[in-house]
Order: sequence, then structure tokens, then C-alpha cells
Amino acid sequence: MEAKEAQELQMQIEEVEALKKELDEVKKELEEAKAQAQENYDKFVRLYAEFDNYRKRVAREKAELVRYGNEELLKELLPVLDNLERALEHAQRDEKTESILQGLQLILEQFRSVLRRFGVEEIKTLGERFDPELHEAVGEVALEGIEPLEIVKEVQKGYLLNDRVLRPAKVIVGKASSKNEDTESTNL
Repeated sequence: MEAKEAQELQMQIEEVEALKKELDEVKKELEEAKAQAQENYDKFVRLYAEFDNYRKRVAREKAELVRYGNEELLKELLPVLDNLERALEHAQRDEKTESILQGLQLILEQFRSVLRRFGVEEIKTLGERFDPELHEAVGEVALEGIEPLEIVKEVQKGYLLNDRVLRPAKVIVGKASSKNEDTESTNL
């Protein structure tokens, strides 16, 4: 009987070792599955973050497109506004053109009103300090009683579209005058 018990014991040992081997393989597969799941989760998190960033960028671009979509059209209309203002200025010099003058004033005000509704505003110039982001200096003049870089004359109006420069104002800026410069300019 001892041989039979020894044989049964040997079979049980072999069975336990087979189960241990199978358990080790299952543990190994489980670890691999956990690693794969973690890798997939990391990919998901990155992809979700990229998608969220994409969604926010598209929303920002859409908002800018709506806000500044008319920029090219408005840039093309500014010379028309300039010419209308020149015509009005010219008509004011001639006394015979009173009715034309009134019509031009109405058209000009209507034009400005339409531009304001679309977010277009004039850039302030006279008496302001020169700002290279808003103004384009086309000349410089030495005058007494003004600060250096103070705008003394507007050559062409500038405009903003929703706080973005549509066209910079062309201006003449002052520079501090000195006795030497005054005598040099009078000698020329």
C-alpha cells in the first residue's frame, strides 16, 4: 500500500506542479494584459487631450473668422471713404454746391455708421503720442512747444477692426526743435 500511496502522492505533486506552472502562465498573461491595457489607456488619454485641443482651436479660429471675416472687404472700402471725405472737403470750398454738400455729408455719415456696425473705428492721431503699432510716420517736423514723437498732422486716417489694425494712420510727427536745427532749416 505504501507504494500505492507513494504513487498517489507523486501524482498529486505532479498535479500541483502542473497547476503552479499553469498559474505562472496565467499570471504572466495577466501582467501582459495589464501592461497592454495601461498602454491603451495612455493612448486614449493623449488622443482625448489632442482632440480637446483641436476642438478649442477650431472654436477659436471660427470666432476669429466671424470677428475678422470682413477685413478684406473693409480694406477695399477705405479708399472709397477717403475719396468721399476729399469730395466733401472740396465741396465745402465752393458756395454753389450747398445741396451736393448736404448729400455728401449724409452719404459719408451713413458710410461711417455702417463701418461702425461692423467694428471699424478711426485711430486717434492729432495730439497723441506716436505708436508704431497704430501709426505710420511719413514725415517729421521740428516745432516749438510740442513733445518729441507727438503727432502734429494726419496725412491719411487709420482704422481699427475690432481692436486689430485694419490700416495704420499715416502721420507727421514732431521732433524737439533746437536753435541749431532752426538756423540750419532757415539757411536751406
